[in-house]
Amino acid sequence: MQQRLGELLRDSTGAIHPQLQVLHDNLANHDRPDTVLAWLNKDATTTVLRGLAAGQHPLTHAGLDELPDAKPLRHLRSVLVATGALPPRDEQLIRLERWITTTIAAHPDQQLLHRYAIWHVLRRLRQRNNGKHLSYGQHVGARQHVRAAITLLDWLTSHGLTLATARQGDLDTWLTSEDSKHRREAGHFVRWARGQKLTGLDFAAIKWDGPAGDFDTEIRWQQARRLLHDDSINTADRVAGLLVLLYAQWPAAVARLTLEHVHDDEHQVRLRLGREPIVLPEPLAELVLRLVASRHGHATLGDQGTSPWLFPGGRPGRPISAEHLGERLRQLGLRPGQDRSGALFALATELPAALLARLLGIHISVAVAWQRASSGDWTNYAANYSRRQHNPNELADGTDDHLS
Repeated sequence: MQQRLGELLRDSTGAIHPQLQVLHDNLANHDRPDTVLAWLNKDATTTVLRGLAAGQHPLTHAGLDELPDAKPLRHLRSVLVATGALPPRDEQLIRLERWITTTIAAHPDQQLLHRYAIWHVLRRLRQRNNGKHLSYGQHVGARQHVRAAITLLDWLTSHGLTLATARQGDLDTWLTSEDSKHRREAGHFVRWARGQKLTGLDFAAIKWDGPAGDFDTEIRWQQARRLLHDDSINTADRVAGLLVLLYAQWPAAVARLTLEHVHDDEHQVRLRLGREPIVLPEPLAELVLRLVASRHGHATLGDQGTSPWLFPGGRPGRPISAEHLGERLRQLGLRPGQDRSGALFALATELPAALLARLLGIHISVAVAWQRASSGDWTNYAANYSRRQHNPNELADGTDDHLS
């Protein structure tokens, strides 16, 4: 393996390229040399590494961006970032910006779409994340918004219309046609255009009026008890499933938890999902500490053993994807979306909206909507809550009774 590394990573002087020295040392001392050698012998890996070592491509993100985008290149980039050869960057944001530029480049309404996609959709994402990297779900959601705008504009053009000339009846016709893809996202575009005084069309926001169906509470508690007590199930899957079932977390939110979200002071284990940490009951607290001590992802190449993620992913330095985590939970018989809604509905009957928002990390408007859907009586609750001097970090009375 040392010989192969030398072949790929030496520069024109015969020495290992300085920026690739950390990568060389990491791979040379890897405890799974067969895995390393198999990766080094892949054509895509060989071509890029030789080009970088020879100086054909600068060892920068911009240099790699000049190469055709493909999964092998993305994996190599993550290995280079994990070993310190490249600085970290927001890959989802970069890919989204590139996709927007390519998608709208030849569109007749390019300037309008640029204003909407760059100065509205992307700007709101940046403000919302406040310096944090985009998630895969945010990337997909932004693309759907832009696609919806393009779909509507294309339909208007095919009917000899524009945003300025279209009437409300034209929009209603589109909404009932087979061409009206991503109706909800198209509504965001129309409301933005109206706010910019580009159209007189009105697209009412879809108001959520509560869950569409009933929740089977007993099944949810049965699933929770199984995850708490069945040691044959992977610890990471048990913790992730319980955070969905008990604390109404999306898989995407679970996937982005780090070690800094877990606090252990020898007396209690707390997990920060929102602004205020939650005191975890046993045996969930023990499971979380076990996960902290034993967590590992599928990444081997470039793994420095210093991943900050509670659920490491398949690429070094990256968390598990929300899609992969959701699929693992579905294989256990969970339905993440419905189970999360069931948990949120149950919690909304026990706690006021403000407390839910602070503890679960959800927006206050979402918490209020679920509170109304659950028809909780918060006047009596607030008085009882104060008299009991209930720990504000504990989410529900009677939880231990359900899980015992």
